Amino acid sequence: MKMNTKKLTVMAMLTAVALIIFMVEAQIPNPSPIPGIKLGLANIITVYAMFVLGPIPTLMILLVRVVLGSVFSGQMMILFYSLAGGLLCYASMLVMRRIVTQKQIWVCSVIGAIFHNIGQIAVAIWITRTPALIAYLPVLFVSGICAGLFTGLCAQYVVNRLPKIL
Repeated sequence: MKMNTKKLTVMAMLTAVALIIFMVEAQIPNPSPIPGIKLGLANIITVYAMFVLGPIPTLMILLVRVVLGSVFSGQMMILFYSLAGGLLCYASMLVMRRIVTQKQIWVCSVIGAIFHNIGQIAVAIWITRTPALIAYLPVLFVSGICAGLFTGLCAQYVVNRLPKIL
């Protein structure tokens, strides 16, 4: 895939913004007594990139953010959870991208959040060898739908308001 300098620069900028958002959000104490629940604000960048830059640049941004986020936070175990969740989220958004219109970008984010939670629970079950963790999924679905709705509406606002960057 051939990329010009402008596209690479935009991808680098979006990766940096997503990484900064991820690191700042990681420093905020979880207001919920349930571990693992967070807004996932860096996903705003992922959804934006999916609809503005396309699938391949989005995957590259996602992978770099996940790897560097794990390294910079000093929590390499996050890598497995974030990678599984991020890749399932990416795959679902790839499918939804073909279905939704410009006014329904938020739906793509909600579906992505649900699949992100599925990926994280699958990794947790695999690592801990505790199938009972699947009972945690309904709680994660509710929080994922709320977080996905918020980040999706933010991403839709940015896509609709920000001038096309490429």
